[in-house]
Amino acid sequence: MDGDSDLVFKALADKTRRALLDSLRERNGQTLGELCEPLAMTRQSATQHLEILEAANLIAVIRRGREKLHYLNPVPLWDIHERWIERFERPRLQALQAIKRQAEEDTMTGRPAFVYVTYIESTADRVWEALTEPDISAAYWGHSTVSDWNVGSPWALQHTDGSGIAHVSGTVIENRSPNRLVMTWRPGGATSPDKISRVTFEIEPYREIVRLTVIHEELDEETFAGISRGWPAVLANLKSLLETGHVLSSSPWEMPQRQTPLSVVAAADADADRTNGDEH
Repeated sequence: MDGDSDLVFKALADKTRRALLDSLRERNGQTLGELCEPLAMTRQSATQHLEILEAANLIAVIRRGREKLHYLNPVPLWDIHERWIERFERPRLQALQAIKRQAEEDTMTGRPAFVYVTYIESTADRVWEALTEPDISAAYWGHSTVSDWNVGSPWALQHTDGSGIAHVSGTVIENRSPNRLVMTWRPGGATSPDKISRVTFEIEPYREIVRLTVIHEELDEETFAGISRGWPAVLANLKSLLETGHVLSSSPWEMPQRQTPLSVVAAADADADRTNGDEH
């Protein structure tokens, strides 16, 4: 394994060879000439780089008639991933990558996003049920989430007084029960398209715990200010309900809030680091 890893790391150390791999990732099965063209390099130079990549088993070469076609082989990279990342740092790195990706996307769109990660001692099915069942959501949210949760169906966050008035409404975009739910978010009474945002719930089980990530994106300033106070309070109540059987003894959204800067926010429960520390 170590000898193979040495060859892989050596092959990846050169930016030209990384560019060749990127080219094959975008379009696999290219000829030597096709690989040379966008990089403005000679066939002789490209051949030398490709030989190093082939020796590291990062590419496979298949003959078709008089041509050689080059194909990306991800197995050595996966072996390194399993050895150095998968067993130790995957949960932490996934969370960081989600934050990084969201920050890059929002820099391009100019609209802020809110990302919150919490760890709950529960199951994915129970967390999903808490997010989608009206009676349970009413207990920790103070409003009921109402929908059949089919893709394309409307959903609403309704007052619990029986009036049917929606505090928030939207449309279900994606449903992959019990791991991922995506929906639009329109505050009650809002008519401007700029007020429509998007919420994603990602539910990832790990042994006896679940990581719940909430990504609220495409926000305007007013909505951002509201949800950056609201989500931590709602999710703290949800976590308490699932772990103890009751919500927090004091309403968390009544607690005075500090001003949050208008930027991508990555919030995590105070126990998240402790949970990750226990895993290592």
